[in-house]
Amino acid sequence: MRDGLTLEVLVAADYDQVRKLWAAAGLPIKPNGRDSRAQFTQQIAIGTQTILGLRDGKRLIGVVVTTHDGRKGWINRLAIHPDYQRRGLARQLITAAEETLRQQGMTIIAALIEDWNKPSLALFQEAGYIVHDDIHYLTKRDSHDV
Repeated sequence: MRDGLTLEVLVAADYDQVRKLWAAAGLPIKPNGRDSRAQFTQQIAIGTQTILGLRDGKRLIGVVVTTHDGRKGWINRLAIHPDYQRRGLARQLITAAEETLRQQGMTIIAALIEDWNKPSLALFQEAGYIVHDDIHYLTKRDSHDV
């Protein structure tokens, strides 16, 4: 990384910093569901999720979550602190996430981006991702909070 920034794999103990960063970056959080401390810890322990953090000194300024199901990798929850945006750091985290997933054997990498998030959609398209208008994303949830 450039400018004295460091990239590291985050652990469960980093949860509070990650959640604070997500909030600062404007990412919606499901505190009683998939973004809870318990889920965060469990997802790391299972081993199919890797959370990469970008630090300026000790300050967490960027984060990206990678997951996979053994055949396809996913880039999730990409966030850069507002004080550090527009410096190319999100693109660097995408590249780091792709490298992590490829090291785990993934040859297909995807991202789900909500339609309101135009900057993220543009970022991923600039990184070579293709929008598939012919695919519909369907979910079945036990509750709205998960």
